[in-house]
Amino acid sequence: MREYEINDATIAILPEVEGKATVLEENYEYEIENKPLSILDYSCRYFGSSYPGRKEGAKTILNSRYKLPILVEESQNLIFFPTVSPEDDDCIWLSLQKIKNYKETDDGLNQTMVEFKNGKKLRLNVSYKSFENQLLRASRLESVLRNRKQ
Repeated sequence: MREYEINDATIAILPEVEGKATVLEENYEYEIENKPLSILDYSCRYFGSSYPGRKEGAKTILNSRYKLPILVEESQNLIFFPTVSPEDDDCIWLSLQKIKNYKETDDGLNQTMVEFKNGKKLRLNVSYKSFENQLLRASRLESVLRNRKQ
């Protein structure tokens, strides 16, 4: 698989070594020869925009600058948010719409366990509070965009 377009089955994009990524879908898993941020940019371009354009839009809507959620595609409401700074090599991108639940791990490692609607679970090396802030920011973007459509 050369290029990957984020779609309504995509639940997460995880960084791997040597500039690769693993894409988790509801029923499949793919290894892609691109970094997660490249996949996001390609998908935004595929749907008629670009990552820098979407980032600028989110920055304006949320009046924020860091770790911004991205609206990849409007009609399917595909919003993805980063777990850490998108420029970090260990940044994971998650689909807002696919998250069912999340909780702090109870092993003292200051991590977050995310459960997706399809039952898959992903342990993130991100504090519960940081994860929750990112999720709320993505939810806010979704809410503002939904209200503007009406």
